[in-house]
Amino acid sequence: MKRLDEQGLSHDPIHGYIPFVSRAPAGSSETTERDLIDHPWVQRLRQIHQLQTAWWVFPAAEHTRFQHVLGVMHLASRAVAALYESLAETCPDTPSRGYVETLVRMAGLLHDVGHGPFGHFLDEHLLKHHGLTHESLGAQIIVDELGDLLRGIRRNPESELAAGEQLEPAEIAFLIVRPGRISEAGQPRWLLLLRSLFSGLYTVDNLDFVLRDAYMSGYSHRAFDLDRLLHYSYFSERGLTIHSRGMAALVRFLSVRGELFRSIYFHRTVRGIDLSLADLFAASRQYLFDGNPSERLDAYQLFTEWSLLVDVARWGESDDAEKRQLGVEWRKLLNRQLTWRMAAERSVFYQPHETETASIFSRAEWFEQQFRAQLPTALRELPLRFDIARHVHRPGTLGPAAGQNFVLESASGAIRDLTASELFRQLPVSYRICRVYAKDLEHVTTLSRALDALVGPAVMDDLTNM
Repeated sequence: MKRLDEQGLSHDPIHGYIPFVSRAPAGSSETTERDLIDHPWVQRLRQIHQLQTAWWVFPAAEHTRFQHVLGVMHLASRAVAALYESLAETCPDTPSRGYVETLVRMAGLLHDVGHGPFGHFLDEHLLKHHGLTHESLGAQIIVDELGDLLRGIRRNPESELAAGEQLEPAEIAFLIVRPGRISEAGQPRWLLLLRSLFSGLYTVDNLDFVLRDAYMSGYSHRAFDLDRLLHYSYFSERGLTIHSRGMAALVRFLSVRGELFRSIYFHRTVRGIDLSLADLFAASRQYLFDGNPSERLDAYQLFTEWSLLVDVARWGESDDAEKRQLGVEWRKLLNRQLTWRMAAERSVFYQPHETETASIFSRAEWFEQQFRAQLPTALRELPLRFDIARHVHRPGTLGPAAGQNFVLESASGAIRDLTASELFRQLPVSYRICRVYAKDLEHVTTLSRALDALVGPAVMDDLTNM
């Protein structure tokens, strides 16, 4: 019987009501899910946008990492409801459903806990300078900062841990870190299989953000068929497997995800903002955060977009001349006075037989060198910025999703690599959007012709999202 007096509900525009355990049983000292949701490490995600800079372009897309992680926690329960029976059959040593469901729910809630201002942008422009990613930092926070609380959780809205079981924070940390970045030695098979729900082809993370970002940006109110995708998924002896009857739903999901990258995350103005932000971060890093975040977690907990944007807005009145000038530049960004405007754009799609690494578009510096060589001599020193946005349209052929997803062919009953599916092979492997940015559009015709010489003339599809 459900203990309804011990549950809370959060209403969400994507998933409807999201239940969570809000109160421990009378006389119990258990940790509740609400204790984690209300913890400062999770509440700070209210101050970090889900779309790192796209909210400057799509006015309604003001949603935050906090809304997203609640949605991922909820989808974790839906995934376990669909998959637990097959997981236990495949791996007889699988813990109770209560343990697995609570483990995956907490991984969903905490998978973004290591993010800082501007999300993934910060990985590249601050964390990597200290040998960190948001995942490695998140794993540290889960184990060192939240470990005691996590060990005290005994139940979720649908199930509870068996007697003698205790949630292991290190297993939560393992789930949120991509394959290759954390050792698999000694990990049980059932845990390795569960990782595909966080770093595989279709995960509780990307299932939520595709639905949420599509809705909040205005792209689509119902982007793909989540119910069908979960219904036709199970764990086989190979790993996370989808029945061939669910393949159309999977391809639809991947197509929408690819279009979101093209239309929202890689929008020309969004990427232009990122260029300006990268310049500002390079010049401001010493003022933005002092030291290694992994060694200053108390300070990092307070480091959010709110704190950063308030701080830089005040730099214009600083007594320090360098900081004062940086403040002037930051205010331009805050007022959406952008430095770089897109002057030319072409898309390059890659099929399995084509090698991306041999292309001049595999590195921005190669692209710039070849592009400038196409310009008239008088324009070769023109202030320009070059941007190559890359998306793997068919995940599972490379990267962290490789080898984690399989398909059951209903006619033969055979389980094959997902790449064997004809429907899946209709998708291109990847694409790159190659863009040239200038401070004004005076030479746009010449710049466009130079890009044509490298890529070929634009087609109408390239111009639909300008």
